Amino acid sequence: MRNWKLRSGLCLWGCLVTFMVTIQAEEPPVDPKKAQETARLQLKLNQLIEQLTEQISQQPAETTLYSRRGDAHFFNGDFKAAVADYNKMVELNPAISASHWRRGIACYYAKQYTEAAKQFENYHSFDNVDRENGIWRFFSQYKAKGATAAQQGLLKYEKDDREPFPDLYRMFQGQTTPETVLKNIETAEIDAQERSKRYFYAYLYIGLNESLLGHHDQARMYLKKSVENDWGPAAGFGPNYMWHTGRLELQLLSEQSRK
Repeated sequence: MRNWKLRSGLCLWGCLVTFMVTIQAEEPPVDPKKAQETARLQLKLNQLIEQLTEQISQQPAETTLYSRRGDAHFFNGDFKAAVADYNKMVELNPAISASHWRRGIACYYAKQYTEAAKQFENYHSFDNVDRENGIWRFFSQYKAKGATAAQQGLLKYEKDDREPFPDLYRMFQGQTTPETVLKNIETAEIDAQERSKRYFYAYLYIGLNESLLGHHDQARMYLKKSVENDWGPAAGFGPNYMWHTGRLELQLLSEQSRK
């Protein structure tokens, strides 16, 4: 009986080791350099948040301070705190309510999907050309009401938009594929910078959609290409914000996989 217990224990331990090795093999590897970069970024963001909090205590009606702190909270992955600061901006200056697309994205990541969808609907009344906004409303509707409602509720556009968003929007309408979107960028007669910009957005939104659908391996592949694109983080306010969004989505997926 004692030997049987020993053999059973060894068998159980061997199975457990095999199981753990299998799990580890399936996990995305942790890049030490990337981990250090993330830690440095979080330290800088925490320091910035502290500075802005002190400034807000002295100028509590200054919307730009809430805007900067909201961005810092969002980039740091504290989505509810970002929503709170963006809400405060709207409270102080209601005129910016419709145009505040960052608030919609923060609401989405704070899992306030109905409020996020409402924000993107309001933005459509402010700008009825920007299909990027329509994609975010689709994401929000998908989370709030399901795939069918999101597909049926896609916003309508009649005017031209910047590439690659017309192509990407057709992808969400089911009229084209990710492969075709990327092929069109590859064959377009454009300069290197424009091609890099289009790839940045295409990889980002294809990756975000794969994540939405639960295709996490595919999502990580596309998001990694977007985050490693040099154009996004260097291009200015809007693209930089979206680069952080892709970085955070990739980070969330990796953390979820390891858990």
